[in-house]
Amino acid sequence: MTATAVAGCTISVTVSALLLGPLVQSANAPDGVATGDPVRGHALYQSRCTACHSLDQSRIGPAHRGVFDRLAASVPDFDYSPALKRSGVRWTEANLDRWLANPEALVPGQRMGYQVADPVDRQDLIAFLASPAAR
Repeated sequence: MTATAVAGCTISVTVSALLLGPLVQSANAPDGVATGDPVRGHALYQSRCTACHSLDQSRIGPAHRGVFDRLAASVPDFDYSPALKRSGVRWTEANLDRWLANPEALVPGQRMGYQVADPVDRQDLIAFLASPAAR
């Protein structure tokens, strides 16, 4: 943490805010895509998603870099369920929200066994995935 005195006031800036600062710019994207908080979404991604996913390497689940607006089941060399391969789903904000809320309702027969019940958490995760840091 750093502290700087400005006009008699002390301003503290955390290291994570400095590193993730570019994410905040995408939160108010003019096209309305990223409506959540991408900084909070990054923290949620780190705590909830990285057991199975990473941005750059497929694990139990496929890699997520560039997932926003990508066609489902399109990461090369990942073994997707037949249901997801046939789905034709594009990962838009609306479809990611539906997927995170209940993957089985969106694509019956898929293999992801995790849901994000809180709509604010979903929007923040989506904002992170749509941000330049995850593209």
